[in-house]
Amino acid sequence: MNPKLVDQPEFAPSGSPTQNRKFYDAAQKYKHGLGDPALVKVYEKIQQGIWSYNGMFHLVDAWRERDHERSVFKFKLIAVEGDERSIALARSEPAEARRLIPTQVKIEVWNRDKGRCVLCGATDELHFDHVLPFSKGGTSLTADNVQLLCARYNLSKGAKLV
Repeated sequence: MNPKLVDQPEFAPSGSPTQNRKFYDAAQKYKHGLGDPALVKVYEKIQQGIWSYNGMFHLVDAWRERDHERSVFKFKLIAVEGDERSIALARSEPAEARRLIPTQVKIEVWNRDKGRCVLCGATDELHFDHVLPFSKGGTSLTADNVQLLCARYNLSKGAKLV
């Protein structure tokens, strides 16, 4: 059976809630003032077997809706910067000023750099790096300012221009 043709389940065959249901419940708890927003790590699938870490987000809302022929869970997430800024500040930040690199830019960079560190050719522990650092006004919106670096080179670079 193709899972893309059936409703996303709320409960596993064992009766325990699915991960989607757990996220949904956490978002509803926050939405109704019964707790703080859940802090979640978000990963994005670039292509088969390649996932990119997108950062930490607050889970602030959830709902079910029809997606073509099935019912799916939908979630609203608010980006959290490294200093754990407040949700209000994250909401007010313009999209074009965000550090988050759009999927299309990541795919373009991955293909251009052939899935390798541009400095040493490593194929593991890869990071998407801003050529002109974000903290110095570099953009995340074009592939011209993003490159693949291995963790060793990216972490040693910091906010310097290399």
